Amino acid sequence: MAPGSHVPSTTKAIVVRTSTAKSTQGYVNDASLEEIPLRQLKPGEILVKMHAVAFNHRDVWIRRGLYPAIQDGAVFGADGAGVVVAAGDSQDNGMINQRVFLLPSHGWDDHPDAPQSQFGVIGGVRWPAVGTFAEYVIIEKDKVLPSASHLSDVHMAAWPVAGVTAWRATMVNAAVQPGQNILITGIGGGVALTCLQLAVAQGASVYVTSGSQEKINKAIELGAKGGVNYKDSNWPKELHKIIIKNSPAGFPSVLDAVIDSGGGDIMTSIGSILKSGGKVVCYGMTAQSKITFTMREVLRNQKLIGSTMGSTRDLRHATDFLAKHRIVPVVSQVIHGLENVEEGFGSVAAGAHFGKIVIEVGDYQQDTEAKL
Repeated sequence: MAPGSHVPSTTKAIVVRTSTAKSTQGYVNDASLEEIPLRQLKPGEILVKMHAVAFNHRDVWIRRGLYPAIQDGAVFGADGAGVVVAAGDSQDNGMINQRVFLLPSHGWDDHPDAPQSQFGVIGGVRWPAVGTFAEYVIIEKDKVLPSASHLSDVHMAAWPVAGVTAWRATMVNAAVQPGQNILITGIGGGVALTCLQLAVAQGASVYVTSGSQEKINKAIELGAKGGVNYKDSNWPKELHKIIIKNSPAGFPSVLDAVIDSGGGDIMTSIGSILKSGGKVVCYGMTAQSKITFTMREVLRNQKLIGSTMGSTRDLRHATDFLAKHRIVPVVSQVIHGLENVEEGFGSVAAGAHFGKIVIEVGDYQQDTEAKL
């Protein structure tokens, strides 16, 4: 479709449908490829031709019925990037041909602490009633941000959810500074890897944990100073040895902050190597849904901070930082075509990936080559 032309009457999309067959994956919802209608644009709206979209674990949770407000018929996907091809108001025609990515959530504009109104993540739910897993998406013009010029749309699609979540955890709540010692647990997922990239770019000494030595080695290639296997019961002591080895003479050989996705006993495990007044920022609880906090941590003035996705302002700041430091989000797998969506769901559910799983949508390659 040529820029500035009318909205097509339909678009292919991956939508939520209640499953009628028993699933070996525990799915109660299908991811159905359908041709769905598109209406004409209203003033203030734009049409984005999606070039690439990315998976998040929440997409699998929606398939399993483990996410709130799931909506039958809603389009999957919170991550996606493409190009504006039409505008509902002639005064917005200047946006046509702009590369953009969609805001992955609505309802949190700029409040420093938490959403100031109803908050929701797009894709597969009743509200916000938009998802990225489609050839075309109608969206309000203020619900997109310009894509970073140094990134392809494949890598841009891997950014929004992980970028804003990692920025909130690393740069806002942990307030990572140059020269600090930072631990990031469970390296391999999109958020943890983005935390690593942000902290390294900020000038921190970053350490990681993983159940896979291969993932630790890959994290070191991305700038981590070292890592340990959390399956080893002595991993905190082993980590401390690595920190001591890497710390310059006269500098503290303790952690300034931990950015954690596991929960459970993280506070008590690292309490002895976390400085007094140090922070543990938790953005998920994949190991256990509770965190043990004892009087020992109280007496050491150690802080436990919950962290979720951030505000639109956070995402703007994060994207500016991404562009300044020319960070490239880690992509583990690229799938060609929405019709192969099940391949992506399988990879996410298996959990062996290192980085984001992205789908190239439609004729992305053709569009890209036409601009070269």
